[in-house]
Amino acid sequence: MRCSRCSRRAIIHLRSYRLALCEEHFTERFLKTVKRAIKDYRLLSKRDRVLVAVSGGKDSLALWDVLLELGYSAEGLYIDLGIGRENYSEISKRKAIAFAEQRNARLRVVDLREEYGATIPKLARRSTRSVCGVCGIVKRHEMNRIALEEGYTVLATGHNLDDEASVLLANLLRWNTELLARQAPRLEAWHPKLVPKVKPLCLLTERETATYAVVRGIDYVYELECPHSEGATSITMKEALNRIEERSPGTKLYFYREFLKRRSMFAPPEERGEAIECEVCGFPTTSQRCAFCRLVA
Repeated sequence: MRCSRCSRRAIIHLRSYRLALCEEHFTERFLKTVKRAIKDYRLLSKRDRVLVAVSGGKDSLALWDVLLELGYSAEGLYIDLGIGRENYSEISKRKAIAFAEQRNARLRVVDLREEYGATIPKLARRSTRSVCGVCGIVKRHEMNRIALEEGYTVLATGHNLDDEASVLLANLLRWNTELLARQAPRLEAWHPKLVPKVKPLCLLTERETATYAVVRGIDYVYELECPHSEGATSITMKEALNRIEERSPGTKLYFYREFLKRRSMFAPPEERGEAIECEVCGFPTTSQRCAFCRLVA
């Protein structure tokens, strides 16, 4: 197959756009799509200090690479969750460190075992929450803590179109209007001790980010999934959307972009009362101690 824009061999066929692209034109299009998302949804400015949450996977490392390529001041954060099965955390950490060294970029590593004397599996055994639920609480707390303590103005995550569309579908099926009202490419901080979060890859599919990572020579964790992710709702939603996309190319992007245009249809979250600050960490919460501090206590 030949590139739709030149005569060179195509490396990817984007059925939803009826486009076949070579390495050069695919990379060009990928960068333009990220720039369009940043502009359309007002995600970043060149004045921002960006902290990129990296996991060692294709999406977060591709995001970090793109932001550096576009000239943003972007540094990385890797949280060592202590997931020992299949050496998951150790392998992921090595990939993130290698990426940072190759690009002479700064990577901050937080080791949960060193910081709090616990790992995600250990914390999950103490809790009634799922492993994924515990992991989410810990990562959100630590990402915000590091961003705030070190003066970053925005936190960037590698959520792609597949991630956003699957969350949207799950929330629609449950008619969770509060979460629907809050889902957006940029999540503003509602408290002085919170940092805004952005998702610059929200218009690009998982397949596109994987292709970009390969083209750019990014060594990421591609043979290994988190051993605790089996059976997660997000995987079920992604599988359903993939089947629809196969029959009707472009559905995911249309589904997500049209939702963003109509997001105001959903009632905004109720006005938050006066924020309570956690008596341990000082971050906003609804009780004396936040969920994170209760977990590690």
